[in-house]
Amino acid sequence: MENLTILKQKENPLFNRKELEVNMESNITPNFKDAEEALSKKFSTNSENIKIKKIDGKFGSRNFIIFANLYHTKEDKEKTERKSKKEKKAEENKSEATA
Repeated sequence: MENLTILKQKENPLFNRKELEVNMESNITPNFKDAEEALSKKFSTNSENIKIKKIDGKFGSRNFIIFANLYHTKEDKEKTERKSKKEKKAEENKSEATA
């Protein structure tokens, strides 16, 4: 299916994370969820601890560069990363459903 190769890996102790640049070989453009799952398998961690920043691909190429941050815990990720509008909306809907 996919073939992952680590291009750059930098430990960032200030934010308790690894900053990754990974090459992914795939027949179709990977979405953020696919990239998250592939990285969680590669690094043996929970996908909740991964934040995909960007996926770069060139037209006609099967190689995609994935920029991601891999956190030690979910709490570290939540303290550091900004939430997207989609994530905020999902949280609002969840809290309204429980209220």
